[in-house]
Amino acid sequence: MSNVSAPATGSTPIVLPVSKAVLWLVGTAVLALLAYYFIGVDQGAYSIFGKDMHVHEFVHDARHFLGFPCH
Repeated sequence: MSNVSAPATGSTPIVLPVSKAVLWLVGTAVLALLAYYFIGVDQGAYSIFGKDMHVHEFVHDARHFLGFPCH
């Protein structure tokens, strides 16, 4: 049997300063909370495209798939 090993890639990790890491974490948390609100909590009170097209209607199937009741 021959010993075949993968060639060394020599990749270096990305070094991220703490200030940028905090910014990314806060931004990600805000986006996640907004997504959670619109998928899980919103009951159609906010309209994006006129008075009969609510965020709720756009995420209706996702709500049921994730286990959120809405009826």
